[in-house]
Amino acid sequence: MEILQAKDLKKIYGSGENAVHALDGVNFSVDKGEFVAVVGTSGSGKSTLLHMLGGLDRPTDGKVIVDGKDIFSLKDEALTIFRRRKIGFVFQAYNLVPVLNVHENIVLPVQLDGSEVEKSFMDQIVQTLGLDGRLDALPNQLSGGQQQRVAIARALIAAPAIILADEPTGNLDSKTSQDVLSLLKVTSRKFTQTIVMITHNEEIAQMADRIIRIEDGRIVSGHTPAGNSPA
Repeated sequence: MEILQAKDLKKIYGSGENAVHALDGVNFSVDKGEFVAVVGTSGSGKSTLLHMLGGLDRPTDGKVIVDGKDIFSLKDEALTIFRRRKIGFVFQAYNLVPVLNVHENIVLPVQLDGSEVEKSFMDQIVQTLGLDGRLDALPNQLSGGQQQRVAIARALIAAPAIILADEPTGNLDSKTSQDVLSLLKVTSRKFTQTIVMITHNEEIAQMADRIIRIEDGRIVSGHTPAGNSPA
């Protein structure tokens, strides 16, 4: 079942001879529970694509459909609410709130929505990500890898339709990067969580179910890494 679709997605900055086509007619879809890596060099359009998929910026033309909803048909306030409920984000810089402890950071999106956290689901996420015993710690008391685990837990807690991960291992050493990527893959399987990860790192991309390559704002290829067929 398709949970995410990009249809003829375009983003143009400037006009006339100075126009920059950051996205130039992007089309692809992602199935529920799939872990997809979007690979491209700096300036290829991959970060612009992530911002469009997450409703953080509006396209010049085209559609993004998340869980059956054309997100850009929504007005700004409705889009903010939809994004909070349906789209989880994991950023390179973690973006944890420094004055909140681990538990408070994880549950923040649910509380902002005025909802109650399901304790059994919270416990399952915490155990899966190895955060037991660290729930009272502040972000500055954690390693980079632990902070990114908290960010992943925060993205998971609302059980969103998709999680968008933007260079999630960019600030981590190679060993921690592998650990974090393994956890992303585990959570994708365990919680049937759809994940779209943006990366420039070819080795990291190999852990995904499918790799989509973007160049000059266009999708140029897509394939399944050897031995990584979706479950």
